[in-house]
Amino acid sequence: MVLKFYNSLTLKKEEFISINKDKVTLYTCGPTVYNYPHIGNYRCFVFADILKRALSYSGYNVDHIMNITDIDDKTIRDSIKEGKSLLDFTQFYTDEFFKDRDMLSILPPRIYTKATDYVLEMLQITEKLIENGNAYTTEDGSAYFDIKKDKEYGKLSHFKLSDLKDNASGRLKKDEYEKENAQDFALWKAWDENDGDVFWIPSDILGHETKLAKGRPGWHIECSAMSIATLGEQIDIHTGGIDNMFPHHENEIAQSEGATGKEFVKYWLHCEHLMVDGKKMAKSAGNFYTLRDLIEKNIDPIAFRYWLYTGHYKTKVNFTLESVEGAQTSLDRLYDRYEKLGKNFGSINIEYKNKFLEFIQDDLNTPRALALVWVLLNNESINNADKKSTLQDFDKVLGFGLADISRNKKKQKEMLKNIPEEVLNIASFRETARENKDYAQSDKLRDQILKLGYEIKDTESGTEFIKI
Repeated sequence: MVLKFYNSLTLKKEEFISINKDKVTLYTCGPTVYNYPHIGNYRCFVFADILKRALSYSGYNVDHIMNITDIDDKTIRDSIKEGKSLLDFTQFYTDEFFKDRDMLSILPPRIYTKATDYVLEMLQITEKLIENGNAYTTEDGSAYFDIKKDKEYGKLSHFKLSDLKDNASGRLKKDEYEKENAQDFALWKAWDENDGDVFWIPSDILGHETKLAKGRPGWHIECSAMSIATLGEQIDIHTGGIDNMFPHHENEIAQSEGATGKEFVKYWLHCEHLMVDGKKMAKSAGNFYTLRDLIEKNIDPIAFRYWLYTGHYKTKVNFTLESVEGAQTSLDRLYDRYEKLGKNFGSINIEYKNKFLEFIQDDLNTPRALALVWVLLNNESINNADKKSTLQDFDKVLGFGLADISRNKKKQKEMLKNIPEEVLNIASFRETARENKDYAQSDKLRDQILKLGYEIKDTESGTEFIKI
């Protein structure tokens, strides 16, 4: 079987061939820790996780690095707003991200690289780019990459520099900007009053005199420095959301290749947008969700993971509460069906394993892989013990936690701690009414629960509460 991925660099699905046999170097753009990540962020992180799992399942030794952006415009702005040090502010949201990671069964990388730990490497790349003529310093001691010196600039985003507006003369210092406003981007930003007490002194860190003033790194140089320091000058796969393709990933390529003279990444894999109720997610639109919002509505984070698999990572998906509630019901059914297979294990069914591998190796075709799970469960010609072993084998990629369903059910019970005791008590009386077939009383109690802000649903695996 051949492992294939859609490469954003070439705009086609390609056979995957690693730089070094049997080993894959994988870099994932991680969270900017200035707030709780939203479910769109987690679509990207779950995508990177199943990619990693699929590579391992296919026999590769995966060396995975994920960054933590703990220094940029947003982290500085919001830490000052809250009156906290940058370290304390970003550490809180880093810890919260790790909690979410575990709830989603995302496997950790070999290293989480924090940007603030790699300032020396960022300065070294910046000086190399200045020495090569790819970058320049300004009077205030900032450094900018000169995109006109890069003849291949735009090769990932697939646009011509000549077609874009040129804002280089304004030397805008913002980390993020629109595609139509291509600009020389900051490698090093001289300190100004908006940075508060956040700055580094380059001469002290480098150990020699430099034209670079006290200040801080630009956003784009961070990932180049961290990936090169931990994975080398050339890596196999770089992942991220489609919104990071420009300017972030485009600029990563420019500065990395400008500094090393080598191809930076062989395969760029990008995850498409997650829409909410058909719109772009935004707090102002009232359709902004974090993982904590889902838990408040009694939705297991693994059900969100399940729902993500129903769409291919290269396609936009539309999140609705109804759709993820449906995924919760399907996940509960899967757990229930799996438990009913019994305690014995048999042999992995090779026919199904090969079919599953075929789907996963075809650019991570999770919809077909997920459908195969149910085909297997409904196949009466395969005994329960073999089904159980085969499903556990699939779960090495899917990450539903089938090997420890009791833990997952306990986790779901823990989620019920968020439900007010009054609601749980009424639900208990309602359950008694249903057992006595007193449906009129059951409906009255349901209405009482509804007035308290919760909808109650009866499923095969028990009662669910949905905050409304």
